[in-house]
Amino acid sequence: MYFLTYLYKGQENYGILNKEKDRVIPLGGIFKGKTLNDFICTFNDSMLENIHGLMKSSNLNSIPLTEVKLLAPIPYPKRSLFCLGKNYLDHAKEVVGLPGADDNIPKFPIYFSKIGNPAIGHLDMIKNHREITEMIDYEVELAVILGKDGINIREEDAEEYIFGYTIVNDISARNLQRKHNQWFKGKSLETFCPMGPYIVHKSQIPFPVELNIKCSVNGEIRQDSNTKNMIFNIPHIISDLSKGMELKAGDIIITGTPSGVGLGFSPFKFLNSKDKVECHIEKIGTLTNFIE
Repeated sequence: MYFLTYLYKGQENYGILNKEKDRVIPLGGIFKGKTLNDFICTFNDSMLENIHGLMKSSNLNSIPLTEVKLLAPIPYPKRSLFCLGKNYLDHAKEVVGLPGADDNIPKFPIYFSKIGNPAIGHLDMIKNHREITEMIDYEVELAVILGKDGINIREEDAEEYIFGYTIVNDISARNLQRKHNQWFKGKSLETFCPMGPYIVHKSQIPFPVELNIKCSVNGEIRQDSNTKNMIFNIPHIISDLSKGMELKAGDIIITGTPSGVGLGFSPFKFLNSKDKVECHIEKIGTLTNFIE
């Protein structure tokens, strides 16, 4: 089940894809809530059954996917994104030189936050911010969307708190990370949070989550791994992050990136004007963006 937020005839709405993934079934007006985030925050199993019924209906109103503009599934997250640093061993070894980065394997998850308000969507433009950076980098990441509130969550219960999964490209200005001696500023510039194209409900992705994850720039594959290679897996992340801190429905956790970022090459391979960046995760899709 693929959830999306879209523009159609100037109106923003949310919905799901049909089984053929070529038409959009609007959900706004059928369920409470004006946004997909509102829907997620009130979601329950009976609603899932109702949606399955809708998808089987022969009288269903739908829109060709080609006629809508895809937005970020959650264009305005209610809180900053929770992010994992150095969560793939090969990436941990390639980011030496950034503040807090060395080639040691983390013993505990490294957390930081990222502003994604607004997040941008599939085919949107990433601003180059030339006045402050010439070191824009890409990071394909699996994002976990939480579906209910929880605190002190046990690892064995973690999946119960997940609504679904999407892709986030954790765009980063590497010089700002160095300059400010932390990661928040360099990862939170305007348009630095591409997200989408869809949120895939957890029922579509077996647990534990083992998905191929890739990123290419102008057709050149730069990152190529699998989420099973995370140092800290999704149940551990959710459980650890929730210790003493309540997580909320609609929260977004991005789980780290594998090796192959621009900073990891010699010479560096940072993004340039008109570059096309494609982030792909198996069973979710491809998130494509362009550099201004």
